[in-house]
Amino acid sequence: MMLLLRRALPPPLLILRRRSPPPHAPASLCYRSHCSNSAAGELSPEEPKRAPLKPGLYLVGTPIGNLEDITLRAIRVLRSADVILCEDTRHSWKLLQHYDIKTPLLSYHKFNEAQREQAVLRRLKLGEVVALISDAGMPGISDPGTELAKLCIKEDVTVIPIPGPSSFVAALSASGLTTDEFTFVGFLSKHTGSRRDRLIISANDPKTQIFYVPPHKLELFLEEISSIFGDSRRCVIAREITKLHEEFWRGSLGEAKLAFSSHQPKGEITLLIEGKENSEIETPSEIQLENELRHLISTGHSLSTAVKLVSQGTSTRRKTVYSLALQKFGKELQDKDG
Repeated sequence: MMLLLRRALPPPLLILRRRSPPPHAPASLCYRSHCSNSAAGELSPEEPKRAPLKPGLYLVGTPIGNLEDITLRAIRVLRSADVILCEDTRHSWKLLQHYDIKTPLLSYHKFNEAQREQAVLRRLKLGEVVALISDAGMPGISDPGTELAKLCIKEDVTVIPIPGPSSFVAALSASGLTTDEFTFVGFLSKHTGSRRDRLIISANDPKTQIFYVPPHKLELFLEEISSIFGDSRRCVIAREITKLHEEFWRGSLGEAKLAFSSHQPKGEITLLIEGKENSEIETPSEIQLENELRHLISTGHSLSTAVKLVSQGTSTRRKTVYSLALQKFGKELQDKDG
């Protein structure tokens, strides 16, 4: 009987117990001796050996605040690359140190990308694996990377995206505004005329509009957009996304002006504005059209460009706007040219 019981039990070597990690192990990291080898970037005996990365430019998404927001694939690429291009080596070193990545860093930012491009291209043509990261999020999205990607494509060098976090996608998903269609504007131009042109188009677009705003410019930005969008338009101000002090403020543009007039928020800001409702679309008066045309022409736009912008930003036919422009400003422009 005892013999039968012993045979019924599994062999001792097959009885596995999961050991608990040390009490002080960081919560955001998988403690090396207590996690799977694949999570630590190493191969387990059962896992088939991965082929080495093919040469090319890898655009790698990195966390926008919380260091846990990085994919296993991104870690593998960063470990396997010959070099990592980054905006700020001091900033990116923290991420690499966190995940025990030893790959050398090379600064690559908006002030030196034109000088670095050819040297990077030569390394790529020699068959190296080059990873490009930004300080946060996806390279090329309001960050360096677009021009290098264009150059690589032109020179028939492979460009591989490694998807990761994005501030505006995260903000949009939790905004409560329409996500079916949206326009990502990003940072507006510093040129007053170009900014106004873009805002006029955005204000009359039925899609959700998304902007990046520096915290020290938020108050002025709210004043600027409310004069074009109107105080009643709903907006969401997302701040410090994925970080400890993450905040979503929701209300109208008029309420936002009051809320942020007394204090300047800290951290990166994504500002979302609801699209224009169809019921709001009204044919502007002749005086409104004339004022818009006058402003655009006075800031250096040609008559045809001013007509195009006003037509795009209103529900008025281009032919109607052009006729009004000739009537009100045609002679004035002819005299100026003469």
